[in-house]
Amino acid sequence: MMHNNTIVVLGAGESGTGAAILAKKKGFSVFVSDAGTISATYKQLLNDNAISYEEGTHTTDLIFQAKEIIKSPGIPEKAPLIQQVKSLGISVISELEFAARYTNAKLICITGSNGKTTTTLLTYHILKQAGLHVGLAGNVGKSFALQVANETYDYYVIEISSFQLDDMYDFKADIAVLLNITPDHLDRYEYTFQNYINSKFRILQNMNSHDSFIYCNDDEVLIRELQQRTIVPHTFGYTTTNDSSQTGYLDSNTIHVKTPQKENLSMSVYDMLLKGKHNYGNTMAAAIAAQIVDIKNEQIRESLRTFSGVEHRLEKLSYTVRGVEFINDSKATNVNSTWYALESMDDNVIWIAGGTDKGNEYDSLYELATAKVKALVCLGVDNTKLIESFTGKIPVITEAKSMKEAVTKAYKLAQKGDTVLLSPCCASFDLFKNYIDRGLQFKQEVRNL
Repeated sequence: MMHNNTIVVLGAGESGTGAAILAKKKGFSVFVSDAGTISATYKQLLNDNAISYEEGTHTTDLIFQAKEIIKSPGIPEKAPLIQQVKSLGISVISELEFAARYTNAKLICITGSNGKTTTTLLTYHILKQAGLHVGLAGNVGKSFALQVANETYDYYVIEISSFQLDDMYDFKADIAVLLNITPDHLDRYEYTFQNYINSKFRILQNMNSHDSFIYCNDDEVLIRELQQRTIVPHTFGYTTTNDSSQTGYLDSNTIHVKTPQKENLSMSVYDMLLKGKHNYGNTMAAAIAAQIVDIKNEQIRESLRTFSGVEHRLEKLSYTVRGVEFINDSKATNVNSTWYALESMDDNVIWIAGGTDKGNEYDSLYELATAKVKALVCLGVDNTKLIESFTGKIPVITEAKSMKEAVTKAYKLAQKGDTVLLSPCCASFDLFKNYIDRGLQFKQEVRNL
C-alpha cells in the first residue's frame, strides 16, 4: 500500500540507494524501482533498512502514486516513464537536490566538461589534510544522501554532472566551480550545444552575494556566457597565462593564487605531482576554493606536493612491456578530454579509442592525431564514425571487439619507445559497465601480455 508521503527512487545504484535510505530515515514511505539488476551490495543495504524494491521492471501503478520521485542521473529526461510521471504533475528531482534539504554543511560544488574528478579529489584532499570535517560526494565518493543520513560533516566537496544539475531546483552551492564547457553528451541535449551550456550554468542557481564562483578565464564559451548573464556571487577567475589580473595565474612555471584578504600563494609546478597545463588550471581552482574556506597557504602547498592524481585519468602504468609504455585514460569519455591526452603525449602513440558515440565531432583531434599517432585501434561495437573520421590521417587503423583484442593488437603495432594510450573519446556502455570497468580491464590485459 502506497501512502501520500511516498518517495519513489528510480535506479538502485550508489545515488539511488543512498537517497532511499535518507528518505526512510526522514519518515517517508520509500519504494525503489530499477529496470535492471540490482547489485548484491545495494540489495543488502535496502534489505537492512527494510526498504521495498523491485528489479527488472517498473511497476507504473506504484510509481505513479509517488509524492516525489528521485531519479538516477543515468535515466534521460526523454525516457517515456519520466515523460509520463511529469505529465501527472509529480516532481522529479536528483539525489543531490533531495539530500541538500537535510544538511547545513557548506557545499563546494564542481562541474565542467573536463577535469571535474581531478579538481574535486584535489579540493577534498586539501580540506581533509587541513583537518576540516569534510565529505566527498556526487560522481565520486559515497552517495551524498547516504552521508547526510549517517554523518554530520561541516563541508562537502561534490562533483556534479550536467545530468544531476538538470534535476536540481532549490539546491544551492556555497562555492561553485565551473572548469570549462566543451561539447559533450549532446545526445542527451537534442544535439544542441546551448542546451548543454545552460545545464552547466545551473550550478549558479540560487547563489547569493555571500557565495563564491570560481571559473576558468581561458574558456571562450564560458567567458561568452558570463558576459550574457547576471552573476550574483563573488567571482574568482583563473588562467594558465601570465595575466596577473586574475585570482589565479601561471607565470614562468609558477602558479600564483591570491584571493582578497589572503597572502599570495606561489608554487613552482615542478614541486607538484600533477602535470600538464590543464592540471595547473585545476590546481588553481582547488587552491582558490581552499583559500576561500580559510586554509593556510602552507597547508595548501603541502597538499599540492602530495596529490598524485586520479585513477583512469592519464594514469601511467607502473610497468612497461619490452620498452612499450601504457597509459590508462579510460575516463576520457569526450573529445576534449582526449585532446588533452594527445596534447600531453610525445610522438609514436598507439591510440585505443571508441565506444558509445555521444554526438562527437573529431575535427579538433585531427592535427594532433596526424602528428603523434602511428596507429588507431577502434574498440567498440560500431566503429564506423571513428574510422571514417581518421582514415587518411592515421597510417594504420584496425578494429577490436574486446579489451583483450585491443591491447594485443596495440602491443603488436608498438615498438620499443612507443606509448599505447587508451583514451576512448566515447562512453563505455557498448562493451563495458562503465569507464572504471574499461580501465581495469585495460590494466589487467596489459599485465597479461
